[in-house]
Amino acid sequence: MSFISAVIPAGGYGLRLGKRIPKALLKIDNKPIIIYTLEVIDIHPQIDEIVVVVPSDYEELFKEKIKSFNFKKVKAVIKGGLTRQESVRRALINLSYDSEWVLIHDGVRPFINLKLISKVIQEAKKGEGAVLGIPIDSTVKRIKENKNRLFIERTVKRDKLWQIQTPQVFKKELILEAHRRFKDRSFTDDAVLLEKLGYKIAVVEGSYFNIKITYPQDLVLAKYILRLKKIYGI
Repeated sequence: MSFISAVIPAGGYGLRLGKRIPKALLKIDNKPIIIYTLEVIDIHPQIDEIVVVVPSDYEELFKEKIKSFNFKKVKAVIKGGLTRQESVRRALINLSYDSEWVLIHDGVRPFINLKLISKVIQEAKKGEGAVLGIPIDSTVKRIKENKNRLFIERTVKRDKLWQIQTPQVFKKELILEAHRRFKDRSFTDDAVLLEKLGYKIAVVEGSYFNIKITYPQDLVLAKYILRLKKIYGI
């Protein structure tokens, strides 16, 4: 079996949530979001180690919270950079030498499950990498601004448009090379770095429950999803 490392970026602040602490430390039913995420990653049989990347001024608090849950695979909790991309790069150079594959998952996507993790790992190993995603089910329009007002420019065909999620799984040597090549540029996810280098990244259908906590309404939705998870095991 190949050695798989998990990188968990958890450096985002809760500015859009109107909070003063990092999003990953916000609680849902009295437990920090990051803990829900780690509980799943930590017990996946194919994951060998976990590196969590956190805001530098909250490093000790994160370590304290994570340590209290006795996770077996958390190798390190390290300080992140100014951007998500820099934070992931710092984690990559802290992975074990034996690591062959890297799974990158947002710390504030607490409703990932073991089945989806297995599916994206399996698909990644057929090539150079794979990501989770869901088809866009709403009408998509490109807009433009004119005199501080927004107008529709055109409607975009949605049949081949997907909203990409995490986890994203890549060969370690490739994602490390990509981060080094593009260290002075900023992108929205890790897959695009490999796209820029010409690699083909597969897409696996994810889950509409695999939300990223970003806005206040996401916290409300998260509580509802958690309730469904407890009742129905979604």
